[in-house]
Amino acid sequence: MSDYQKLADFLFPNITKTPEDYENLYPQRTLPDGARVSRFSPSPTGYLHFGGLYAATAAKLNAVSTNGIFYLRIEDTDKKREVADGVFAIVDGLNYFGITADEGVCSENEEKGNYGPYTQSKRVEIYQTFAKALVAQGLAYPCFCSETALNEIRTAQEKEDIKGYYGKYAKCRNLSFEEIKTNIDNGMAWTLRLKSPGDTAKKIIFDDMIKGKIEMPENVIDVVLLKADGVPTYHFAHAVDDHLMRTTHVIRGDEWIASVPLHIQLFKVLGFKPVKYAHIAPIMKEDEGGKRKLSKRKDPEAAVSYYVEQGFPKESVSEYIFTILNSNFEDWRRANKDADLSAFPFNLKKMSVSGALFDMAKLCDVSKNVISTMKAEKVFALSYEWAKMYCPQLAELYAKDTDRATAILNIDRENKKPRKDIAKWSDIPDYISYMYDDTFVPCYTLCGNATPALAVKVIEKYIDTVNLSDDKDTWFARIKDMCEPLGCTANVKEFKQNPENFKGHVGDVSTIIRVALTGRTNTPDLYSITALLGQETVIARLNAALKHYKEEL
Repeated sequence: MSDYQKLADFLFPNITKTPEDYENLYPQRTLPDGARVSRFSPSPTGYLHFGGLYAATAAKLNAVSTNGIFYLRIEDTDKKREVADGVFAIVDGLNYFGITADEGVCSENEEKGNYGPYTQSKRVEIYQTFAKALVAQGLAYPCFCSETALNEIRTAQEKEDIKGYYGKYAKCRNLSFEEIKTNIDNGMAWTLRLKSPGDTAKKIIFDDMIKGKIEMPENVIDVVLLKADGVPTYHFAHAVDDHLMRTTHVIRGDEWIASVPLHIQLFKVLGFKPVKYAHIAPIMKEDEGGKRKLSKRKDPEAAVSYYVEQGFPKESVSEYIFTILNSNFEDWRRANKDADLSAFPFNLKKMSVSGALFDMAKLCDVSKNVISTMKAEKVFALSYEWAKMYCPQLAELYAKDTDRATAILNIDRENKKPRKDIAKWSDIPDYISYMYDDTFVPCYTLCGNATPALAVKVIEKYIDTVNLSDDKDTWFARIKDMCEPLGCTANVKEFKQNPENFKGHVGDVSTIIRVALTGRTNTPDLYSITALLGQETVIARLNAALKHYKEEL
């Protein structure tokens, strides 16, 4: 037995399995040629970030577009930073926006798939098995350096080009078996370090699937593989997991580019085929000082829960994410207006190299388009569910008469050019407030050629004319017939040609009625509003407006 094998057995006496056992337990996947296996692997240290949702969407599309597998792995080896319900927040957030995994963690206590456990804290024995194998090959060793000793090394390296535990600074690299045994028998804590085969004179070249070819120095640092409690570091765990779960493509933030030399080295010393990496630039935001990263601390929209609370439909957020995922999406959408997002030919190489720009105004525009295509029944159902959780006042209005509420939401909806007033469900209370006496706030400010004097005459005439049993053509004909006796014209073109001959045109007459009934100069179809308000409300509001304008004169 070699000294290395003797050391491996001494350090890991309870590990009886071998890497080959796990290779057999997790065989190569049977997938079509070209199928990719990608994952989203967050840590449960807080809420799901918009950047995380963005990365998860890219990872899922990378798999789905190739008939591959997308799985969710939870990287929870850093228990100090873990928060309560962190896993639930991640899974619930992803599911809400339709990012469902083929395999992996389904809830806090449930997983599915044949390559689990998909939670790293449940895989410690697996990591230790591969760590033991590295020790047996002379590729890893225990390190007894205290935090004080490591700080001394850092101080000594202040003027060095390379900083870390390597070369002459790797104090424990060449300890004998007897020295190691004595230290452990004496109760000294140890971590397991990689015995890096890196060379400071050599470089690695890898092809990043987003950023292209990158050249970097080899890793020479003897990094920690297992912490003192036997739990792996991210670097070691991700290499073992991505291999055994048969991952082909890792899509992650570009802050990890600096670690690629180490990660590729780990794959090689473990005898694994390296995965292909695609590093995503961070989501950016315009600020007073220029562009900056979307911030968890500064920006409420950084949390995906913000979109749920504001009432952005998941379809809207997904559509918006596609606009910043691939540069050719909007051209594709114009050519495929009714196509499902799953039909879009996603391509990693068309992702932004420098960082996609988050734009709330653009999100709202996208969402208005999405909501404008929804049937009124869907708008009602989704906004009602949202209101029950976040806006009790709206839920109470809806509950009074659900059919009427649906009809209100259907005004100017199902036609060739539907209105685009609603970007999120939280816009609805204000949008429909004038349809309910409980929430109607009168405002008698006029525009165009409408004056208080003309308003008095229009409203007096309309009170005698309005008939809610009219169809739309008859209703509008009555308004046009009112024009001439009021000194206005029913022909807008005629007014533009000779404005001095008239007090206003039919549009001004309609505006006066609109303002009296809704308090606004711009609303959906006035005929439909009048019909849904009902005779009693219409007359009451007209009288209140008439009183106001008379008092102005």
